[in-house]
Amino acid sequence: MTPPETRQAPTLPRGADPAPAIWSRNFRLYFTARSSGLLGDAMLPVAVSAGLLSAGHPLGTVGLATACLLAPFAGLVLVGGVLADRFTARRLMIAADLTNLATRVLLAVLFFRGVDQLWLLYALLALAGTAAAMFQPGAASTVPLVSRDVQGANGVLRVSEAVTALLGPALAGLLAGAAATGWVMVLAATTYGLSAVCLLTLRLGPVPAPPPGDSLWRNLATGWHEFRSRSWMWGVIVIFMAFSLLSFGPLLPLAAGLVVPEHGATVYGLLNCAFGAGTVLGGLVAIRVKPLRPLAGGAVALLAFPLPQFALALDLPAAALAAAQLAAGAGITFWGVMWATSVQTQVPGEVLNRIHAYEVAGSVCMAPVGAALAGPAADRFGPHSVLAGGGAVALLVVAALLLSPPIRGLRRVPDRKASAMARS
Repeated sequence: MTPPETRQAPTLPRGADPAPAIWSRNFRLYFTARSSGLLGDAMLPVAVSAGLLSAGHPLGTVGLATACLLAPFAGLVLVGGVLADRFTARRLMIAADLTNLATRVLLAVLFFRGVDQLWLLYALLALAGTAAAMFQPGAASTVPLVSRDVQGANGVLRVSEAVTALLGPALAGLLAGAAATGWVMVLAATTYGLSAVCLLTLRLGPVPAPPPGDSLWRNLATGWHEFRSRSWMWGVIVIFMAFSLLSFGPLLPLAAGLVVPEHGATVYGLLNCAFGAGTVLGGLVAIRVKPLRPLAGGAVALLAFPLPQFALALDLPAAALAAAQLAAGAGITFWGVMWATSVQTQVPGEVLNRIHAYEVAGSVCMAPVGAALAGPAADRFGPHSVLAGGGAVALLVVAALLLSPPIRGLRRVPDRKASAMARS
């Protein structure tokens, strides 16, 4: 029997489209897979923290467990990009899902029996972080393969990401409180199983790959050369490294430190919900609004990001903070869709996984440093001053993006050409 990927499609009238621009069969399967996996990812930190604290372990243990989860992702995402190009992204994502399924089953057993072997917990969390690093590069490169409207698909996926980021921790907290953390892990294992099945049933054509015989280091070097050759790309990453260090990184700990004592933990949670609602709004807008120059349009939307920082610095009431959070969530998400779509449509398919890995590594590396420096900076200059400075930095970031000709002038790739490039 001819494989479904190579079966000849029926003849269509001239100008007709073979599938919906967004909600094709492939995209529905990928959307289900990605949403399921994101829900499982969102439940893990809350479930582990609740399980450890309820078992009497100190906060230091929770912090070390979190580090074991995050460190492998930061250290191995570049390797994940190379392996995704070499073995195809879908195979690597399925393998990552199956690894996540196995780790959640073992974590369930561990929590049901009582966490008396912390080394085993740390090892399983490190394995889960490694699986995330293997999955992430392919998560971006698959989008142009399953949808003709790449920007619209990214907008839908951002909405799903926002919803799962809200539901996952809440569901984990409810289950861990009402039953046991082990049952959260059982549910998470189910989400990864569903994701793997959906990815397995995707019907994708031939996917470009690097030349056979190249070593891991040569593949990494090729990816670096492709990354460095695109001035708009590395320019954005350099600008965002400063943004993460001086604005985004310090915002979360300083916001919690000001809001919780002044307004209470409930208000702080509601403010985070407002930000989440803003990310949903931004994703919905990005499905429809398609600027000719996507990075310029995204940069303008980023003007909303410093609003919470200025609102906190000015001690505005909770209602104003919520409105600022809503606007900031919408702005940062619209930028995120413009950025993801630009990367996915401007880069050839055979190097896209590696390019995305370099982009992710550069984007996230400075945020933890900024968060760690927030406390000392607040002690020295005061939290209000640090937040106001972070807001000013965010405005300078927008200015830098708009003043850079390669970034400002990057034009949107038409949907048909983007789909063809992903397969070239």
